[in-house]
Amino acid sequence: MRTSILAATLAFPAAAHGATASIAPFGEAPDGAVRLITLANGHGMTVRFSTRGGAITAIEVSDRKGRIASVVLGRPDFAGWEKAGSFNTVVGRYANRIGGGGFTLDGRFYPIAGANAHKVILHGGPNAFASRMWTAETFERPDAAGAVMSYVSADGENGFPGALTVRMTYTLTESNVLRIDYRATTTKPTVVNLTNHTYFNLGGDESGPVYNQIMQVFASKVTPTDADQIPTGELLAVDGTPFDFRRPTRIGDRVFSPDPQMMIGQGIDHNFVLDPAPAGALRTAVRLQDPESGRQMEVRTTEPGVQIYSGNRLDGTIVGAHGRTLRQSDGIAFETQHFPDSPNKPAFPTTVLRPGQVFQSTTEYAFSTDATPFPEEPAR
Repeated sequence: MRTSILAATLAFPAAAHGATASIAPFGEAPDGAVRLITLANGHGMTVRFSTRGGAITAIEVSDRKGRIASVVLGRPDFAGWEKAGSFNTVVGRYANRIGGGGFTLDGRFYPIAGANAHKVILHGGPNAFASRMWTAETFERPDAAGAVMSYVSADGENGFPGALTVRMTYTLTESNVLRIDYRATTTKPTVVNLTNHTYFNLGGDESGPVYNQIMQVFASKVTPTDADQIPTGELLAVDGTPFDFRRPTRIGDRVFSPDPQMMIGQGIDHNFVLDPAPAGALRTAVRLQDPESGRQMEVRTTEPGVQIYSGNRLDGTIVGAHGRTLRQSDGIAFETQHFPDSPNKPAFPTTVLRPGQVFQSTTEYAFSTDATPFPEEPAR
């Protein structure tokens, strides 16, 4: 299974004080009290997330002039977050889509709850990890602060076999890196695919569509889909397609392409097959830049793919953190993951987890500005 490695130390000036972690009441829900965890480092970066699905409510970082803004889309209040679904949360047990109403494992078919009329299950089905209450324990170290989030998914929850014990560790470093480590074990053979579904906008959460932001994706292939957005099983070379982001490219130059795959997703909503790396290695998946603010973000992961979703179905029905309605492409998500429908695609990297094995996965979001180069990549 996947393993994680530590990132190399980045070149930042000495912090005025160490990173801190605190936990406070967020709101009361029918199933209990929801808490809000706040991580802050000595360089002015702050990350907030809740015990409801680990939803990231804010990531506040500086622009090139030192002005602070949250670079993730949000909600105006606790009630808004309680209605948010998978917005900015962990997604599981199986992130993305499973086709055919379920999957076969060791000769047995497991129907999964929440299949639509086309037998497609999205993000693990109804009341999945995004809506669950997670326990949280905070920690502080000289170079970082964070919280360990835990949840036990019962055997048979939404149709998935095995009791799955999951631990997510959110860590904010003094190098302006937010790191998420996932770990899971099971009591029966099952499938696991975990990710985070945060919507980013480096211009700030009130700045409007991300069309002018520049994206680079370290992927030479994508997994094309059918009309139900289930992968066909093919690995399609991006060369000559609107999915070729191997060089830094303005997002708005691609999302309005008439390419049939772009039309299916109403924009980018595809799994990019990351270029090969040593097994378990943390490698760069995506770089994003905002020319207006100068903010930059680098996404690193041990996963083989990243589903990039350009917020195509944000339609004004959701109210953001400052009372502004969220519309198409006001944010973009980078869902580091194994491939969609892998349980039904034997040629895809396996997502099977068996008793005695440990699922491990790491994703990092490293922030900087164009006043400095992108952060140094981790040692391989």
